[in-house]
Amino acid sequence: MNDTLKDGPDIARIASLVGDPARANMLTALMAGAALTASELALEAGVTLPTASSHLAKLMEGGLLTVASEGRHRYYGLSSPQVAGMLEAIMGVAAGVGPKRVRPGPREPKMREARVCYDHLAGEHAVKMLEALLDGKILVRDGKDIKLGKHGATHFAAIGIDVEASGKSRRPVCRDCLDWSVRRSHLAGTLGAAILDKILSEKWARREKDSRVVTFSPRGKMEFERVFLR
Repeated sequence: MNDTLKDGPDIARIASLVGDPARANMLTALMAGAALTASELALEAGVTLPTASSHLAKLMEGGLLTVASEGRHRYYGLSSPQVAGMLEAIMGVAAGVGPKRVRPGPREPKMREARVCYDHLAGEHAVKMLEALLDGKILVRDGKDIKLGKHGATHFAAIGIDVEASGKSRRPVCRDCLDWSVRRSHLAGTLGAAILDKILSEKWARREKDSRVVTFSPRGKMEFERVFLR
């Protein structure tokens, strides 16, 4: 029997890259949106630096990572938001069909509540926000796509988010991203990134050190709900 994939993209190649535990840990670490060095990624993966370098070379060759040189250091990051979305979707499948490979503790509930997904907000708060924006017709579903509603640009301009500037990017303004912890969608795309930037710049929430967790202050949570959930 011929096991070669006959039609479509080579899923097996990408799956094999993501499926290795060390490489999976590296990719997950980069979901926080920050670029990391090979030494930092070796620590995340629990492997030696030479082994990490070999894994990184494979991920680069597979198109999942980019690298930038700054001085004597090389910094690795996910190659695109599309790769981040793929990883978030895989996490959702893994959470639904198998045991979780995480350390139990207080960080887990916080991850489910609010976290960074590459460059936008994920978790329970993000899912509720997207549902509220859809219910208010600020955003609308067009088949499988999410688009700005009739008054969407005006709505976001009023709260200090320039959707037109976001639209100049080659990335979509709005993109549906399946949330692994809630199993419903949150908002990605340039608009999702702009909303997270506003949340952090207004100091409604802060990034936890060495984590994807986003922690809202009591006042910040009230402001977030006032602006995005009503």
